[in-house]
Amino acid sequence: MNFVAKIKTFAADESGAVTVDWVVLTAAIVGLGIAVIASVRSGTQSVGTQIQASLSSAQIDLLGNLSGNQGGGD
Repeated sequence: MNFVAKIKTFAADESGAVTVDWVVLTAAIVGLGIAVIASVRSGTQSVGTQIQASLSSAQIDLLGNLSGNQGGGD
């Protein structure tokens, strides 16, 4: 087999095309994942800040006060 025939065989071989397709598809999926994370990030930070503010302002009652008794009468 001469050099020109080897070049023609190499050019006609499509076994690497599937690998290129998978690389492009994987890159698109990774890019989409990064875009989703970026868009959801601000919303989750906002909700986290609201939860923190709510928990910081919450008051804790003692167990005896939960039943409505305000001074222990047995």
